[in-house]
Amino acid sequence: MNGFRLPTAMRALRPDEGQFAQRNAVTSGDGLLVGSVFGVAAGTAALSEAVETALVGVYDLKKVASQAWAAGDKIYWDYTAKQTAKTPTSNTLFGVATEAVAGGATDLIGRVRLNGAF
Repeated sequence: MNGFRLPTAMRALRPDEGQFAQRNAVTSGDGLLVGSVFGVAAGTAALSEAVETALVGVYDLKKVASQAWAAGDKIYWDYTAKQTAKTPTSNTLFGVATEAVAGGATDLIGRVRLNGAF
């Protein structure tokens, strides 16, 4: 060894996760967008605190009400509303729907595969 040691509290992140300081408070399972990186919070963090974030995988996320999805639809993040949508206008593409969701006013969760690319 060359004598260099990492602090014991430091751990290397897997390629499918990141750690980001948030511009908003988040809880585990919330979607979040930092620059062009989208992920799902793996824990709870207050404003400006770092949170471990999953960058790939399939997740059930909050979606726009009254919007039907089909499997394979492109899904975007609405940063203002902090939810997913099929609408590309002013939103950021981050994944695809993995199953259909009805378009009723109470259909508020959609299953999405994160694309992991940015």
